[in-house]
Amino acid sequence: MAVEKKLMSKKKPAFPISEALDGYLKRYNRNIKIPIFYDDLLRFQGSITVFDKNDEDTLWVRTYYSEWDRVEIDNSLKKIYTMLHSDGNDEAIPFLNIDSIDYCTFGNSKPFRVKVRNILNDNYTHFYVKKADASRVYGLELEHILSPHSMNFLVYKDTLIEEHIAGIPGDDFINDFLPKCTEAEKAQIAKEFVKFKERCLVRLLGDMRSYNYVITPTHDFDQIIYKIRAIDFDQQSFEGNLKVYNLQFMKENFKMVEMVSKKLQNNSIRQYKLEERSYMAKRMITVPRRTARLIKCMKKDTISFPENVELLKKHLIQYVGDVKFKDCNNMGEILETILAFVKRNYLDITSK
Repeated sequence: MAVEKKLMSKKKPAFPISEALDGYLKRYNRNIKIPIFYDDLLRFQGSITVFDKNDEDTLWVRTYYSEWDRVEIDNSLKKIYTMLHSDGNDEAIPFLNIDSIDYCTFGNSKPFRVKVRNILNDNYTHFYVKKADASRVYGLELEHILSPHSMNFLVYKDTLIEEHIAGIPGDDFINDFLPKCTEAEKAQIAKEFVKFKERCLVRLLGDMRSYNYVITPTHDFDQIIYKIRAIDFDQQSFEGNLKVYNLQFMKENFKMVEMVSKKLQNNSIRQYKLEERSYMAKRMITVPRRTARLIKCMKKDTISFPENVELLKKHLIQYVGDVKFKDCNNMGEILETILAFVKRNYLDITSK
């Protein structure tokens, strides 16, 4: 399998939340008034570099604020935590502490990572504060609808609040954990990689380089089950090059691609692709109105450039052989055509 070095040349712009998408978010309780905005967190007075356990720069910096700002910001972030994880009740706030607010200097979204600790038992978790980008919101909602994983996030005006997705970063896993896995575990990871790759390709989630997904090991009674989850949704339905949505063309995934070719036969790969498409079709059938409403918003929205839309149409016609893509005018219509193709094929096979 060939791996290209560079597939994306331009930085993706942020697209605003449209009126239609805002209405969709309100319908499904994703849009809730929050007490602080992304821009408020940019008022930090200074920062220090955050290093990992190997003393390497993580590209995150730990921020600090003026005394007056810090009190207000801490109280607002505690409130957001209760809204994200509970019903927004203030009773838990006295038992919460904001341990740190880190700012990422790398990537498109430049998020803030907030560490919240329960002072009664020292349990802690993280959540993220980001600039609201329509591409990312569509990506999060599609992940919630079409994947096995539920997504917890809130949007208010130009601010996005995201729950932390636990797991081992893909690049760390490939370097530090994969060499220690048994052959049976490598075969199981290869299966999950094929299914994850298919899911990203079908729903047009791009740029799944190894540091944009996590691998979560779960201990079963006689084995460890590995699952792969996307953690970055900025490149939802933006690029025109179909290879951007195909994990095997990312050089950072080369070791995973190589493992798949060694561990799985072509018949098994086809089987796992079919399993993943069938699962997605079942999810669409289970929640038809939610899927249809989201796609309707996408069709009215602008989340890419016209030249990207035209290029992706050509690549999809070559890849799938379905001339219906010629009639698509935007990324929403392209995704609708792909999902309709997957659902139609599933129903044709099951009816027989």
